[in-house]
Order: sequence, then structure tokens, then C-alpha cells
Amino acid sequence: MPIYVQHEVLGRLPDVFNAEAIWQAPGLALFARRPLLRDLLERCPREQRGHAATRCFTHVTLRLPQEDVDDDYHLTRGNRARDLAQTLAALHQKDFGDLLGTDQVRYHVSGGDDLQPGEIEVRFGHAVYLPGPDEKVLFQVSASTDAAAWKPVCPVYPDQRLAVIDEASAPGWPFGAAGTLLLINDGPDAQPVLQVRPKGALDCRLDERQGCYVVTRPGETQGRRLLLKIARAVGRPALQPFVEPVMRPAVQPPAVWQPRAPSRPVIDDGTALPQPPARAAEARPGATDATFAPGARQRLTLAALALPRLSRYRNTGAASLSVPFDRTLAIAPAGDSALTFVVDANDTLHAVTPAGQQPVSAPATFAPSGERSIRLLAAPSQMAERYCALVPLPVPVAAPVTQGSFGRGGPALATLRVLDTPRLLARDDAAAPASPDRIGLSRSAFAFDASPAGLSITRQSATQALYHLDAELGFVGAIDGAEPFVLPPGHHVVAGHYVLRFDA
Repeated sequence: MPIYVQHEVLGRLPDVFNAEAIWQAPGLALFARRPLLRDLLERCPREQRGHAATRCFTHVTLRLPQEDVDDDYHLTRGNRARDLAQTLAALHQKDFGDLLGTDQVRYHVSGGDDLQPGEIEVRFGHAVYLPGPDEKVLFQVSASTDAAAWKPVCPVYPDQRLAVIDEASAPGWPFGAAGTLLLINDGPDAQPVLQVRPKGALDCRLDERQGCYVVTRPGETQGRRLLLKIARAVGRPALQPFVEPVMRPAVQPPAVWQPRAPSRPVIDDGTALPQPPARAAEARPGATDATFAPGARQRLTLAALALPRLSRYRNTGAASLSVPFDRTLAIAPAGDSALTFVVDANDTLHAVTPAGQQPVSAPATFAPSGERSIRLLAAPSQMAERYCALVPLPVPVAAPVTQGSFGRGGPALATLRVLDTPRLLARDDAAAPASPDRIGLSRSAFAFDASPAGLSITRQSATQALYHLDAELGFVGAIDGAEPFVLPPGHHVVAGHYVLRFDA
């Protein structure tokens, strides 16, 4: 198997910032001496024909003892480290100019706590890449062991051909030195490929439903696994399946909030109110499904939750808001949770799982049980002043509607207010427990009257913010004034934390 990263530790250097001492020993070459950087590059060419080198590696990383790097920063603001990189690049250009072609020579100097005084770690090879000053990231690779807490692995740049992912680079890598993963990048217009090296050392498959690669030991189905997500950076044209930025899914799961066909109503298993099963139609010659379909059922469905910016409510003493989900990704306000989204007083989002807590940003996808997934979407820009994210519910909650009102004081639709539990809202020590619904939801937010044409909505509180979203949760407009507003079937109204869809 080829060596993708050449690695060597050079020792016994009196001055780790002396470029000439790192590059080549003075005087005649001695067979017994330890090879220095020039010798290493010469012995390990990038390409060769026979025994003659035709190209050499041009990207080199150096790690110096951290104490020396810190002293350089304190005394010279890092000038010695910059001079070291520039001098080594000049020596590289001088001695290997005929083997460079159009490649640029790049050096990078950093520090490491694991190095002893007088030691330098050198790395170069096919999978060592240093980006140019104006080069933008093409992909971001992140890893997780539970599909909830994702940690960065490495960026991938447009001109970077290879990247090695192993125990040294992937947080939570559970396989030791059993094998490595090789990411192959054929450019901005090509799909990145992930391969196992050596072949067969690990099992690696793309789970399109979760939008990530699943890596396991061969033959193990219940053992430890590692999830790897390759997400396209912001501003890059989309490729399938990697269409979204850092902490986003590589594959978009189907939207669970899309309106169902009105010609054949479907019983929603995730509703809070049990629905009687529709009576099966008897088979008769020439009969169609439409002949025996029951009438349309009008209802309001809690399709998503809108996570508020708690910074707007500092005077209430609100410190954090928790939104827990069980293993089926149903709202679990009173039971054990497999995944909890937390918004703190500074509007920072966190994902909490049994494995720990991780700051997250929208958009992102989570699959804590490895089966059903849940998405975290950025709030529409027109609502960003009040909300930091939207969470479409994999298990919606529904209630039949005809006429009434929605708000903290409306008992008819209380089943839709799934966050009406004081323990979900943490407050300052001096503050008394209170329901999260007191943040952003009036006692009577709006009155409604259902009809086949839509849901007539009349705002009942002058301070209540109401928003109209389309069937795809796209922003349509704010619902202002005292005049009735007709919400079309399949569209959403946002009131407080709740994103309600009208189904007819």
C-alpha cells in the first residue's frame, strides 16, 4: 500500500528556527548521519521514472515544541516562525526547481506539546495539502458516534486530491490502527469518494437516509460505529448527495410536513388524539377508491417548533429552554430523552445526547437512534429577530378544529402546546417556575374558523406576532391587523413556539 503521508521527527537541533540546519547538514554528506528535510524529500519523490525523480512534494508542515513557538510569539510576535517557513520555501525552490513544474512551494509551522526540546516533526506526501491564501473550502468533513454531536475532522479544498481520515484526525475514532479512510476529491464538479485502506479493513457504506457514511468493523452489526458527513461549504454549488454546509445533512430527507392528498385522507399515527381507523371499503366490481373514501377531516397539526431567541426575554429571568425528544423522535417533555435541543440566554443552540453536549448551528441533521432523523433549520430571515431555528417534527401532533381560539388560555387545542411544562424552561434562581408558553404566546393569540377554503385567522392580541409560512415552511408574510386572514390548506401559521399547519 502506498504511503500517503511521509512522517519523520528530526532531533538534536540546537535551534529549531534555523532553516539551514533543518534543510541540510553542513559540509560533506555522511552516511551515518540522520537524514534531514532535503534528504527526506529527495528519497521520497512525488513521481519518478525508473530511479529518476520527475516531481517532488511541495507542501510541507512542520511542528515545533510548543514552548518554543510560544516564546517566539511572546518575543517577536511569531516573526521567527514566519522567517523559518519563508527560508525553507526558498531553499526548496532553489534545490528542486526542476521538479516543481507549476506547483507552488508552501510551508506551515505550528507547535506541539508532545515534542521534546530540539525536536521537529515533518510531514509531507500525497495527502498533505496546504491551501493558498485566497483558497476557499470546498467540503467540510465531520464525525460523530451518535449522529447527534458532530465534531470537525478536516476541510477539503478544491485542488486537494486526497485526505486521510484515521485515529489521528477523526474525534471518537473507535477502530485503533485497524485501517484508515481515504477521501478522494476529483474537483468541485465531482462527487467525493470515501475508500478504506487497506481494502477490507473496515466496512464503509453511504446511508442516504441519514446523509452520511457509516463505518464499522467487518462483520459487526451491533459494535461501535463512526459516522462521517461530507458537507459542501457555504456558497458552493450543490451536488447530490452532499448539498448543505457544516453540521448540514448530505441528503435531504423527505419533508414530513407536506400536505397529504385530499382525495384519500391518511390517519396520522403521531397525533396526540387517537383517531378511529377508517372502515375498510368492501370490494365491489367497478368500484373505485374514491367511492368509499370518508369525508375530509379539518385539523391543525403541530408540524414544527420555532426555537425563540431568549435574549429578547432577559427581563423574565429565562436562562435556557429545552426541547426533548425520545428515541422515536417524538416530543418527550416528561420522559427520558435521546436528544434535546437547548437554547441558552445568549441564543446559542446545543444538542444534548447521552454522549454529551455539543454546540450546533442551523441547518443540521440528527439521528440519535440511527433510524429516524430530525432536522434543525435556520429561521427565515424575516423571523430571525425572534427565532434562531425551526425544528420540523418527525412525529407531528394534530387536533380536529372547527371554531375557537389558540393561546395559553385556550383549552381546546392544549394538546398542541407540547412545551407547556415548567421544567423545560430554566430561570434565574430568584425566578419562580413558569411555562415556556409565557414566552411569545398570548393567552389568546388568535381566533380561528375552519372552512373548505382555508382557516380564517383573526389576531386577538395586539402584541402577538403571527407569521404565515407556505407548505415548505418558506416565509410568506406577517399576519397583522385585526382583519381576518385566510390560511390556505397545507400552509402554516407561527404563534409563539408553535408552527401549526391547517389540513383540510
